[in-house]
Amino acid sequence: MKQLGTPQQDFKVIHVAGTNGKGTVAAALASIFQASGKKTALYTSPHLVNFTERIRINGEQISREKVAHYCSLYKDAVFNNQATFFEATTAIAFAWFADEGVDVSIIETGMGGRLDATNVVDSAYAVISSIGRDHTDWLGETLGMIAAEKAAIIKKGSKVFTAVTEPEAFLPIQKQAQLCEAPLFVVGKDVVTTVSSAEPGMLELDVRSASRHYPALKTPLTGFFHASNVSLAVMVAEDAGIAPKDIYSGLLRLWQTGYRARLERIATHPTVLVDVSHNPDGMRETVNTLLAFRKRYHQVYVILGLASDKDARAVIRELLRLDCTFVTVNIPSERSVPAEELGSLCIEEGGEATVLNTGQEGLKYLSEKAGENDLILITGSFYLAGDIISSGV
Repeated sequence: MKQLGTPQQDFKVIHVAGTNGKGTVAAALASIFQASGKKTALYTSPHLVNFTERIRINGEQISREKVAHYCSLYKDAVFNNQATFFEATTAIAFAWFADEGVDVSIIETGMGGRLDATNVVDSAYAVISSIGRDHTDWLGETLGMIAAEKAAIIKKGSKVFTAVTEPEAFLPIQKQAQLCEAPLFVVGKDVVTTVSSAEPGMLELDVRSASRHYPALKTPLTGFFHASNVSLAVMVAEDAGIAPKDIYSGLLRLWQTGYRARLERIATHPTVLVDVSHNPDGMRETVNTLLAFRKRYHQVYVILGLASDKDARAVIRELLRLDCTFVTVNIPSERSVPAEELGSLCIEEGGEATVLNTGQEGLKYLSEKAGENDLILITGSFYLAGDIISSGV
């Protein structure tokens, strides 16, 4: 970043970390700030179909021509520093955001926080959505170790917002906030949220902060577990002086940020949902959400693909609570668990599994097999979700 002229210092930053939910929080914040009229940048990962999805201003993806421009401009710096793909991508995003003169940038960490490429920013707001066991080879085996890695996004001058309350995970966040003399605000303590209704594709909340009441907040999300993510976005937006009407409008128009594949319904009769849950904690929330609607469906089929660094057995056990039948597939990544191996694990855990090659093959197979009152859930990986969405759904 120094070789590029430190563009990350040219805009206000909201830095978002967390095991699960950080993408939802980032999208909600971007949509709210955009609704308020601010020129709003959003940096997320990974992408589903196109690389340019990662880097957006006011919902619009960076152009391929701009990507090529920055790659040419910074090629020597990238090679001289032996920069990784994610480091180079982050540099391109920050340079474009600075060149475009954005008012605010919502920056999602890639993995962890302390050593994440995005942690070169000094943020006005540090937001930590959740702490769970994922990427344990890099972040540590315990919740406390993982929380400490993510809490490292907190800097002097930050305000900290979190939905983490479990003591082992919360203490490292609290400690880092105290070290940085950063005010800390917690969902459940500084804001109280009640779910009014939760239907597939729409969540209605009642949110009450110390200074305001937001009744009947609606957002096109599936799952009551999103309540804490929405609450975090509301807390930050309120602190930043965003008007209530823009908070309402932004949350209702969440899809304008390019937010997709979080229990997104892409077809009916049978119902087809695409989801990017990929670790046991995320899958538990997904399954808990679907259990509330389980009686609506005669049969549940799960198209499952996983990366090799995931706890496959734990994910499968969560999904089996749906009383489902599996179709295991390969994901388009060199880190894919082979579909045959995944199918064997499903059977070992007490499930039924059909093994196919790709997610698109799995969906074609189930579209012919499933009845109109059945549910097809496609889950386990961003790569799998991207493969399905790229087919034009």
